[in-house]
Amino acid sequence: MKSSNPVLNRLGAVAQAQRASYQASPAQPQPGYWQPPGYGQPQRDEPQGYEPQGYEPQGYGQPYPPVVTPGSARDTRFMSLDDVVTRTIALIVLTGAAGAVSWLTVRSGPLLALAMIGSVIAGLVLGLVISFARITNPLVISLYAVLQGVLLGVVSREFERFYPGIVIQAVVGTFGVFAGMAALYRFRVLRATPKFTRFVLGALIGVVALSLINWVLAMFGHNLGIAYYGPGEKGGTLAIVFSLACIAIGALTFILDFDMVEQGIRYGLPAKYAWYCAFGLLVGLIYLYWQILRLLGYLRR
Repeated sequence: MKSSNPVLNRLGAVAQAQRASYQASPAQPQPGYWQPPGYGQPQRDEPQGYEPQGYEPQGYGQPYPPVVTPGSARDTRFMSLDDVVTRTIALIVLTGAAGAVSWLTVRSGPLLALAMIGSVIAGLVLGLVISFARITNPLVISLYAVLQGVLLGVVSREFERFYPGIVIQAVVGTFGVFAGMAALYRFRVLRATPKFTRFVLGALIGVVALSLINWVLAMFGHNLGIAYYGPGEKGGTLAIVFSLACIAIGALTFILDFDMVEQGIRYGLPAKYAWYCAFGLLVGLIYLYWQILRLLGYLRR
């Protein structure tokens, strides 16, 4: 299953590789795993009913947990949902804190230009490096969150200057949409079926392509009218409809992202990949925030 999020899509490749490693030689135990001897194999010397320390029966087809000595090189564990949730919350808090600092300290002049341009370039480069190199280092991912927080802070303050109260509305809307999609996925109202995945990916490619074309044309004074980039610029009916479409598609992509995280947990990815999952979800949240902020700006105008 492919995710619309390029970060979590690369995580899917890791999960599929992990799954393939389990299926490649099912009769052979993985390093650090205990499996009961098959027919004709030498029996263990332990009394009947003995199970090695750390062993718990698993469901059919599931890998056995590692038998390790605390502090050894094999003292690792699998990624869990709690790992992903706690790390995602930590990155959100770090992004918000960086945004608050930049909001209060970066006011005008060269410092403002440096903060905006620097955070855009550095954040884009670092985000691509983390995504394609599958970096799971928490310090590197935290640096990305700080850079995005700086950009969010200075741009959001400009929107707030034009339209008081718009930032808190965008924040509430972003987390409201995220919570709603999580509930829909949890209760299986929406599922990442192949047909659903093809629709979401096709729609996402379409809006991204249109946004890029509009941005390039707007640089030369030929805006198509589907998006405007300054907090004081007007947005007509077409821009409002396009923003609604971007928000709807961005919300639906979370279903694919949740499914990809669930697959990573099911296939036994190492716990370090929880940081990678949290990074991917943070990318989706930031995209959704920008779209909601833009839509609210149109409506307030």
